[in-house]
Amino acid sequence: MSWDLDVFIERLYRKQLLSENIVRELCEKTKELLVKEGNVSQVSAPVTLVGDVHGQFFDVLEIFKIGGWAPFTNYVFLGDYVDRGYYSVETITLLTCLKLRWPDRVTLVRGNHESRAVTQTYGFYTECMRKYGNANVWTYFTDLFDYLVLSVVIDDSIFCVHGGLSPSIHTVDQIRVLDRFREIPHEGAMADLVWSDPVSTPTFQPGGIGSDEKGDFAISPRGAGYIFGKEVTKKFLEVNGMGHICRAHQLCMEGYQILFDDMLSTVWSAPNYCYRAGNMASVLQIGPDLQRYFNVFGPCPDQDRNIPGRDRGTDGDLTAHYPDGNDDSSLGVLRKKKAPKKIVSGSLRDPFDVDDSQYGGSVGGGMTKVVAEYFL
Repeated sequence: MSWDLDVFIERLYRKQLLSENIVRELCEKTKELLVKEGNVSQVSAPVTLVGDVHGQFFDVLEIFKIGGWAPFTNYVFLGDYVDRGYYSVETITLLTCLKLRWPDRVTLVRGNHESRAVTQTYGFYTECMRKYGNANVWTYFTDLFDYLVLSVVIDDSIFCVHGGLSPSIHTVDQIRVLDRFREIPHEGAMADLVWSDPVSTPTFQPGGIGSDEKGDFAISPRGAGYIFGKEVTKKFLEVNGMGHICRAHQLCMEGYQILFDDMLSTVWSAPNYCYRAGNMASVLQIGPDLQRYFNVFGPCPDQDRNIPGRDRGTDGDLTAHYPDGNDDSSLGVLRKKKAPKKIVSGSLRDPFDVDDSQYGGSVGGGMTKVVAEYFL
């Protein structure tokens, strides 16, 4: 097939796999593009932020119906494109094509699942093997992951990252000088940016659970990164002259959560996570005036998706046709909320981890809002 990104994107909207050779060339061309981008990408509002999608391909298409199709909407995706969902290959291939086709309208941030170690455990590696018969496509994409940006700054006012803050990072300029072109390490600033979580519970005390005496941080029960509170968030924003932090990384039953007197927002974009959590999802729309609005939505209706076997071990028809992108009749539950008006504090515990004790133990000390869902 001749090289035509528009054709590839149209095929992917219909959930048709691209050939291994095309994927290889796609990843190489995208790396050539990403290597020119800094660790911190500068983005202007208006822009729509998308949280974790985890291979829920049909819900990604719902996001485009709700938020607008690229390039008409400016998008920042906050990471965790693969693993857990049935269609990680289709999801990351589509997003990569969109980035290459409209590089100034699509920004891809690295999440903790954009990692060789994590994807070998949580599904992406196995899916690539099943759909292509070898690990080459997995290798192409995990090599590409090393090039994804680590954070985004919107109009010098809003800091965006997948996970959270780091005791090693006080200024955005310190992120700019990190060596990002590698596998996510087990510790250090780069790991913290993709693994850390905010904690709002009154029982959070520096020097408490897992503390290593790094000020207002404590070691995360995830086994990587840190947990941090309101004072850390406030200080980071003051030092950098910003007003808000947007991040993903934690399941929110209402689709989003706002913490620390409206200084930090979590956006979660995988509805009915793992096809059984029952949660809502959202995208965060930031207007020209930097006002924040959450568009909250439910999962794509079953009749508009292919649902593989519930054992999560089989896959459906690889060439299934998706309804025309102009048909909005199948939107899930949708309501628009202005961020400062309502603070949602949903349960943030992933129900699908069978045993997380090997990764740092259970979440204790009343920290029920820390999601121990992804681990090295």
